Amino acid sequence: MRRQSARRKGMLVLSILLALALAMTACSGGNSPGNGGSGETGANNAPEGSDSTGGSDETVEMTMFIDAPWYPVKEWKGPIADKITEETGVKLKITVATDDNQLPLMIASGDLPDLVFTYNNVSRLSDSKLSYSWNELIEQYAPDFEIDSTRIAIHTMPDGNFYTVRNSFATQEEWAANKYALGNDGNPGIAVREDMMEELGNPAIESLDDFVEVLGMVKSKYPDVVPLVLDKEWLEQYFLVQFGVGSYFGSWTEFDGKVDYYINHPKMPEFFKFMNSLYRNGYILAENFAHANDKIDDQYATSGRAFAHAHTVSVAATDNIAIENEGGNFRFRMLPSALTDEARIVSGGVGFAGTFVTKKNKHPDKAINFLKFLGSDEGKKLTMFGIEGEHWTWNEEGYPDLKYNPNDSSFVESNGIKWFYFYNDAITEGLWSYVPGTSTTQALTEIKAITQYRPQLGVIQSGPDSEERTIKTKIDEMIKNEKVKIYLASSEEEAMAHYENLLKTAEQIGLNKLVAWANETFEKKKSLFDS
Repeated sequence: MRRQSARRKGMLVLSILLALALAMTACSGGNSPGNGGSGETGANNAPEGSDSTGGSDETVEMTMFIDAPWYPVKEWKGPIADKITEETGVKLKITVATDDNQLPLMIASGDLPDLVFTYNNVSRLSDSKLSYSWNELIEQYAPDFEIDSTRIAIHTMPDGNFYTVRNSFATQEEWAANKYALGNDGNPGIAVREDMMEELGNPAIESLDDFVEVLGMVKSKYPDVVPLVLDKEWLEQYFLVQFGVGSYFGSWTEFDGKVDYYINHPKMPEFFKFMNSLYRNGYILAENFAHANDKIDDQYATSGRAFAHAHTVSVAATDNIAIENEGGNFRFRMLPSALTDEARIVSGGVGFAGTFVTKKNKHPDKAINFLKFLGSDEGKKLTMFGIEGEHWTWNEEGYPDLKYNPNDSSFVESNGIKWFYFYNDAITEGLWSYVPGTSTTQALTEIKAITQYRPQLGVIQSGPDSEERTIKTKIDEMIKNEKVKIYLASSEEEAMAHYENLLKTAEQIGLNKLVAWANETFEKKKSLFDS
């Protein structure tokens, strides 16, 4: 009996001690910032196994999903990856998407990795149920991680948090302050065959009319050559720039302080007439609008079956590398980026893609410090240029002297240069593009001269499951299908009839409602950029 009594007393004391410990833990957790009492794991309630200081020397492996089926780098390897791991204690196990639907399905099932890098699903992942907010992670684990107010304004969600910051963005002031920082390869360009130009007497191409005239000369002199071949993803962007439409990938354009959908731009009828005339004159092929992939146009160009090749500002450089490797005896050169006085680009870009730290991540402290390093001056240069001394040296003028050709994709990708830019900026990326004396640099210099940066337009973004998103998706899909009818019309009158029908269909889908919402959003958000 005494033994049982002593045992009961011992159990009672142990129970009291456990209760006190639990009470103290609850009080401590209830006073921590970011703990809303919802029962969810918050940024300030570090998961089991995380190092709250962010300073552990232990290397951890994190899974990362790259939401881009075309992404060229599929493994965390090479000297750049090794150096980043050495500096951060993070190594990545990368999975690249097989298609655009994979990530939405993962979100729906809750089967997410530690990190996600995406451009299509930024709004969807900016959700406290799915991702840690950067601001809370920074406050707790990386208080010296500084992000400027413009980037925070762009990415702040209605709940007051920001869950990522996209790469490839810079403000107008940052662009102006960096003479040698140019745009990236995501700008349109057209290259033409040098040998054919010489045989034609090197006619001047200083205007859009000049270019069209040369296309006619090519069709007459070289009947077996396609005058102009267009990349599947860059069918029209170069010409939208020439007509001053301004936004060639964005949706919104701005007039007198109001925004409208780009198909309502007053220059769109002229643009469509021009594109239709290229087809009716036999300068582009109907089959070009049905290419199965974005390599077919490259094959036309590098095999000698095309005179002009529309793609990006690096199209001449990349074509020439391929032609040289194949033993070809001809080369391409770039056309001027501006062939009209109206040529302009209004960049509503708010960056390309962002990295999310998901709630599945057991080391959010490591994750945010990993991103902090990538965003540091050292990290940005390492990611974009390579290892200093080995891959590049700093020119006293203010740009990197690269010891490799940035258009040599085989070298770039095998060394892990550029593509680990999970948090970087457009200035560093733009400096990587500056290689004096190259056609790409010349084209980008011309692009910069006609570009105005308006991230205020870029923040007009609908929620992932909103009515506005549904309307916009339907309109964009309709435009994608209907504009080909305009391009391939048998007459200018038929082309304009198709354009009018396109506008009418857009209005029936809800274009006017979408534009009204866009202007309301624009008015609310543009003040964020006044500071």
